[in-house]
Amino acid sequence: MLHNITYLLFKLKVRQPSENDIALWMDTKDVLKLEYALKHGNYNTRKLAAEALEHAGQCSSVPVLLHAINDSVQNVSIAALNALEALGCGDDLVISITKKRFNWVKELRDKEAKQEANKDKKYTIYRWERASKKSFDRVKEQLKRPMR
Repeated sequence: MLHNITYLLFKLKVRQPSENDIALWMDTKDVLKLEYALKHGNYNTRKLAAEALEHAGQCSSVPVLLHAINDSVQNVSIAALNALEALGCGDDLVISITKKRFNWVKELRDKEAKQEANKDKKYTIYRWERASKKSFDRVKEQLKRPMR
């Protein structure tokens, strides 16, 4: 009963569901509530909902998960990809999209690892002098010399 009130408050945008609420929805395989949480929750709720849809294991949630792949939060995208891979609904489109996205995630992680490895590396930065400053310094040196 309390979880139904939580869902109602969530739909009214008063409160976000907790991990326990999402776990109960996952245990009861209430896919509609999980899909709504994946669409309209905050980033943590969306991530938990994607993971719960993975465990619920129904192929009817594939369109919502495909939409969640393009989420602005990387953890939500990865959770949606993992859920799609775990569902494995045999659709060629889903398989090709998950392969491309996993390559994208791998490239992002490799790029972050490369940046982390090069973080302490010192770079020599050359400062280019402007021609006018160089000529000004030359004239100044000539003025210091005694005249004949």
